Amino acid sequence: QVQLVESGGGLVQAGGSLRLSCVSSARTFDSYAMGWFRQAPGKEREFVARIDWSGDDTLYADRVKGRFTISKDNARNTVYLQMNRLKPEDTAVYYCATYRHGTDYYASSYEYWGRGTQVTVSS
Repeated sequence: QVQLVESGGGLVQAGGSLRLSCVSSARTFDSYAMGWFRQAPGKEREFVARIDWSGDDTLYADRVKGRFTISKDNARNTVYLQMNRLKPEDTAVYYCATYRHGTDYYASSYEYWGRGTQVTVSS
């Protein structure tokens, strides 16, 4: 069982920035690809970004491409999501997850999930 704990959420004005962190309990964290998803009230959980085990390959949803950056520090067992130029429509609970197999964009392709951190962007 892998435990994931997200942090770094909060309230920010439109145009602002936040950096989310996700710390993993996995002993072999450096072998995991990791993803970030988000879920707004009344909406389905949606893919945000994915990074491969080494940190060299990344993938982003079109809605966040150019504004968000995913990164991975294997020495700290942590994956980050730097969010810049935030918009009100970015408001959601953000979750990190360990990739298992399958299509990167589907939540079913991920195995372990954190409890999420709330991001609220005011207009």
